[in-house]
Amino acid sequence: PPSRREGLKQQGAVLTGDWSWGAIIWTSIGWSVSVGLGLLCSINMATLHENDLWFSNIKEVEREISFRTECGLYYSYYKQMLQAPSIQEGLSELIHDNLTESKRTINLLQRMNIYQEVFLSVLYRLFPIQSYLEPIYFYIYTVFSLQAVYVIALYLTAWLLSGSWLAGTLTGVWYILNRVDTTRVEFTISLRENWSLPFLALQVAAITCYLRPHLTTLQQVMVWLMYVTTFCFCLTWQFNQFILLVQALIIYTLDCVDFLTTAQVTTLYLVQVSGLLSVWLLQFCNSMILGSLVLSFIVSALFIRHCNTGLKTGGLLLRLGKVVLHSSLVLLLTFTINYLTKKALQLRSDEHIFKFIKSKFGLGPTRDFDASLYLCEEAFGVLPLDTLERLASTLLVYPYVLTLLLLSGVFVFSALQHLREGALRPDVAYNLLHTLFFGLLAFSTMRMKYIWTGHMCALAAYGVCGMELWTLLLSAVRCNTKLLLRSTRYGVPLLIMACLYYKFWPKMIEELSELREFYDPDTVELMTWISTKTPKQAVFAGSMQLLAGIKLCTGRVLTNHPHYEDKDLRERTRQVYQVYARQAPEDVHDILLAAGADYVVLENSICYERRHRRGCRLRDLLDLANGHIMDGPGENDPDLVPSSHPRFCDAIKSDLDMYAAFFTRTFHNKTFHVCKISRPDVFCACVERIRH
Repeated sequence: PPSRREGLKQQGAVLTGDWSWGAIIWTSIGWSVSVGLGLLCSINMATLHENDLWFSNIKEVEREISFRTECGLYYSYYKQMLQAPSIQEGLSELIHDNLTESKRTINLLQRMNIYQEVFLSVLYRLFPIQSYLEPIYFYIYTVFSLQAVYVIALYLTAWLLSGSWLAGTLTGVWYILNRVDTTRVEFTISLRENWSLPFLALQVAAITCYLRPHLTTLQQVMVWLMYVTTFCFCLTWQFNQFILLVQALIIYTLDCVDFLTTAQVTTLYLVQVSGLLSVWLLQFCNSMILGSLVLSFIVSALFIRHCNTGLKTGGLLLRLGKVVLHSSLVLLLTFTINYLTKKALQLRSDEHIFKFIKSKFGLGPTRDFDASLYLCEEAFGVLPLDTLERLASTLLVYPYVLTLLLLSGVFVFSALQHLREGALRPDVAYNLLHTLFFGLLAFSTMRMKYIWTGHMCALAAYGVCGMELWTLLLSAVRCNTKLLLRSTRYGVPLLIMACLYYKFWPKMIEELSELREFYDPDTVELMTWISTKTPKQAVFAGSMQLLAGIKLCTGRVLTNHPHYEDKDLRERTRQVYQVYARQAPEDVHDILLAAGADYVVLENSICYERRHRRGCRLRDLLDLANGHIMDGPGENDPDLVPSSHPRFCDAIKSDLDMYAAFFTRTFHNKTFHVCKISRPDVFCACVERIRH
């Protein structure tokens, strides 16, 4: 229709070379608003973080303790690089690290995605800002600044889809108001996803621009931008391959239903492969990347597509049959290539992910320790319904669901009618499948919702501000006039933002005025004792989460840590965790000595855990893995047997001779107990004394 052609022309005015003063001014206003919303989001996150911890006024050790779990481990490498005598020596220490895993020398740049910490430490050393900005602030402000990039990227996606930067404004407002469900950066600053998701959002914006109809002048620029953002996304998050696999499936689906040209499909696949292989080189030929499913899938899809050139010919039923056969061949070849690759590389680093997936859907063992660690965490469970209630309270769910239903109907109609152009543009079709695929992922695994909810804001804003959907709705009620269409697509988003301002602005001001303070004296006392009372080369065993903090605050050597992407480390962690199982003291002593530990830290919060339900407490997982019945009232599987030993973490506090012969308690408070592990010569003397 003429109105639709006019809309497309307006949407791509500057992109297609319209450099009139009106287009330039209007576009400049749009860009200014995007930057303003990004800065607002970034400042909001930084203020909440400051208010929650009183970060500017607490001790350095308290600041470091606030980097909980794996966040502390990642930040420790930034700190380590800054403390190194030179950049070269710091890099050498990371490449030949013997502090993160005792009795092992590992290449951290190969094993972990910590190039962002290296990059920031180099910048901090080179820039003359040391006297103005503390290292820790340079780090956290960078992460908060990436949130501004994230909002700008979502803003651009909505703008490109709808042709109105008002959609981008609504996207940014929704993202900020739904902060609880769109990000958790203010209390998990160092998490890899907080670094990578802004680049993923930029990549989606670049793909959206690349797939726009009649894009010619910026096509090569978009290809390079897609590569750079894909590379940055992959470099900063170890789960990149699984996200790219979902994206590759989206591209494959669009290819099968003829929404993309052969050149577009090949380009998008090659961008993914190039990004992954670039990271593979930077990570010293990390075999986990070569053994990823996404690489196997892309090779299979391109090969089968090259061999099966008649996929898009024939009638509807014939074509559906070809798609089914084509897809079966691609999947068969994918799993064959992946199996052979992992066999050749002897790769088992990511097997815990597939164990988790199998157990989650009832396809694998339910007692596997690694899989159970994930399954018992709320973040890896299904999406709670209260998430949708919160999103509905900001008026986000309703336009999103309506947009999703209408676009899905148009998509199915277009696919069945073999329409390459007409009812649905390729860029819209891509974003539709993006939100569908990642929405399903979010519903199955709550932690993945942060990939979905941000894009959800952009798609809902497109539905509210886009011309196509309003044209469809107004045509259905026979009121499709140019004036009414313009009034509706500009008036409705303004009305929504007015309602949101009235409802949420006072709450935001109140939230920003709430002042709290970091308070964890037991952990501070533990870290202070370790720093002052133990040798610098002492090796500590304990829970993964606590040891990450010990590494950051004290620089001591660890037996295990939260970065779980290594089979040997997973096995060592399971062994070290026997301190919370029902085991004999001599067996625990042997395990800790084999790991090279000098001290073991026991946590009451784990030994007497009540946070998880029965069957999901860490001690329960260990009992099940060891074949022992669990604590407390409740049923046990018939093949489980009682243990002949008490629970080690509780019994050791009795200071009986059978425990004193192996362990000496050297520190304790209300939360932690630290025991020094007797070395073999001391142990023999103690045994001899007991005998006499």
